[in-house]
Amino acid sequence: MLWLQKQTVNVQMKVLRNEAFSDAEVISNLMENTRVDAALRHLYRENFELLSRYIVNNSGSEQDAEDIFQEVMVAFIGLVRAGKFRGESSIRTFLFSLNKNIWLNELKRRGRAEARELKYEKQNEQVAVTADMAMELKQTKSELMEVIEQLGENCKKILMLFYFENKSMKEIVDHLPYENEQVVRNKKSKCLKKLEEMVTANRTLYQQLKNYLHG
Repeated sequence: MLWLQKQTVNVQMKVLRNEAFSDAEVISNLMENTRVDAALRHLYRENFELLSRYIVNNSGSEQDAEDIFQEVMVAFIGLVRAGKFRGESSIRTFLFSLNKNIWLNELKRRGRAEARELKYEKQNEQVAVTADMAMELKQTKSELMEVIEQLGENCKKILMLFYFENKSMKEIVDHLPYENEQVVRNKKSKCLKKLEEMVTANRTLYQQLKNYLHG
């Protein structure tokens, strides 16, 4: 492969002397490893413009066209020497087909790479958003707890046991000095009303409170 790459035409050699070859002569020279550079210059003069136009017209740049042409030449030499080009079509037609296939594969490769990059970026954005939301939620919960602390010990216990620990009214009675469930229920209602009044001015806290109440 390294030898083939050394033999490929340099797309800057337009200034070199012209020498025409028939398709049969090109194949013969490549097979016998004679006058290879001259044969490749001929292929460049006869085909580069056509092949590069296809690349540029299909989302490629001039540099892409030059790079793909080099790949086409390497592939063509390899196929000729492996006996896989039998002259069933003209060299020009064969090179155009190679050029098209190599470029379409390159576009697919780039598309997959871009898709992976976009997916990676999207995942990073989602992680960042999730982390930001978690921090905001933690901060809001902390602020809400500070407000609950201001309600007094009994209100705090009732709300914490009911909303944060999911205790039933019957279970809460066992934790507090109240006669029955109805008394606890009435007390919870008063505590909740007071809490809502305290956080109404803060929309974020109020929304967080609603989430706990209806979550």
